[in-house]
Amino acid sequence: QVIKCKAAVLWEVNKPFSIEEVEVAPPKEHEVRIKIMATGICRSDDHVITGALVEPFPIILGHEAAGVVESVGQGVTSVKPGDKVVPLFVPQCGECKSCLNNKGNLCINTDLGKRRGLMLDGTTRFTCKGKAIHHFLGTSTFTEYTVVHESAVAKIDPAAPLEKICLIGCGFSTGYGAALQTAKVEPGSTCAVFGLGGVGLSVIIGCKVAGAARIIAVDINSNKFAKAKELGATDCINPKDFDKPIHEVLTEMTGGGVDYSFEVIGRTDTMTAAFACCHYNYGVSVIVGVPPAAQNITFDPMLLFTGRSWKGSVFGGWRSKDAVPKLVDDYMKKKFVLDPLITHTLPWTKINEGFDLLRTGK
Repeated sequence: QVIKCKAAVLWEVNKPFSIEEVEVAPPKEHEVRIKIMATGICRSDDHVITGALVEPFPIILGHEAAGVVESVGQGVTSVKPGDKVVPLFVPQCGECKSCLNNKGNLCINTDLGKRRGLMLDGTTRFTCKGKAIHHFLGTSTFTEYTVVHESAVAKIDPAAPLEKICLIGCGFSTGYGAALQTAKVEPGSTCAVFGLGGVGLSVIIGCKVAGAARIIAVDINSNKFAKAKELGATDCINPKDFDKPIHEVLTEMTGGGVDYSFEVIGRTDTMTAAFACCHYNYGVSVIVGVPPAAQNITFDPMLLFTGRSWKGSVFGGWRSKDAVPKLVDDYMKKKFVLDPLITHTLPWTKINEGFDLLRTGK
């Protein structure tokens, strides 16, 4: 049965979302149709709007959500109608090289970096005004109903509050895992976190849970410092307050550089600054923010030669289908908080206002 519902369609780059009636096709073999109950707004969605992340248009964005299974296609065994679930923009097929290697989590089935905007069979499940609409990262959550592949959905605790744990679908898990899984922050260490949006704050939560002794929060918006301190930052610094490069400031503050640094903005200049501020011999720097399209980094290779490590982290290094239910359980056991990461709750028809709040740093 085709479902007609409302969705926020992006028809072209640098335009607002348009609330439209769309048709959502039934799930095919190994696919799941989900009623979306709550979705978060992520900077990665905004990167598509501005063209910094290149995707095919028209498109339904959104990739951080929670919902309830409405129907399943043939052969689906891991979920059934009525189950509470989180869609996964990094799927877990369980068969590719990354899924089979315990060091990897970037499943071959992800659409990240491929820009197909289609289901695995090369077709779309969305139509609007007779036109085919593209999917985003295999999830597309800015709609009342979406279709995902079975490898891209995780069943979670039925008691979990969907309006909070939707953040485990991207922002929280990405930051928290960058600290715990990718960097493997150690007790007593010193960390620097560049960028204090929802993901950067989640890195701080992860560093604190890992037992870091010093967590230095870096942002050009000082209004974000109070929340960072509430979540575990020990120092907060604004690069605008100094007349020398921020990596030099951090190196001096820490007597030679931090043990771990995290770039959670998605800018090449802050990526190199975060790399340069970690200890010259054993420092580890993690790129968490999505890099802008068609930009390259130039840096002195001596920064690497002396022993620093530079890493990337997608979805916090978690193997999604295995990790998301456990992260939801940890939230239910109060091992971490999500409430401070939620600044506004809007009806989704006000999605354009939500993006305005994101862009103004509110």
